[in-house]
Amino acid sequence: MEKVALFVDVQNVYYTVRQAYGKNFDYNRFWSRATANRQVVKAFAYAIDRGDQKQKEFQHILRAIGFEVKLKPFIQRSDGSAKGDWDVGITLDAIEYAQKADVIVLVSGDGDFDLLVSKVRAVHGCQVEVYGVPALTAASLINEASEFIPINEALLLG
Repeated sequence: MEKVALFVDVQNVYYTVRQAYGKNFDYNRFWSRATANRQVVKAFAYAIDRGDQKQKEFQHILRAIGFEVKLKPFIQRSDGSAKGDWDVGITLDAIEYAQKADVIVLVSGDGDFDLLVSKVRAVHGCQVEVYGVPALTAASLINEASEFIPINEALLLG
């Protein structure tokens, strides 16, 4: 049985799905598809913690599905800009788990991950499946993936 490790960039998938479709990503359907006939080695969902109740409920749902939720505080800078991405954390975890999995699943359209995908494939020989909104996923990331799986109506709620 193939071993799989999942890495979900929660902020990226939330905003790209909202922008493209005006809907929400269906984490249950995604889990069913990405893990079918596979052994899950690890599954991470990386999110920004604003501390509100609705967000805490969402995090509980992710944990119930099977994700380990990693949180980083939302940082509002004095100039009004915000910081709160998980690029380095996702990269470090993916490199670690690439040694333990046959397939890495990355849910993000962020082109910054193209180097990670390339490295994981070349050094660790893993297949890398990238899930992203087609119109909002970097071409460089799509090109580096072993397989690009478009987030479309089949992976949306409602």
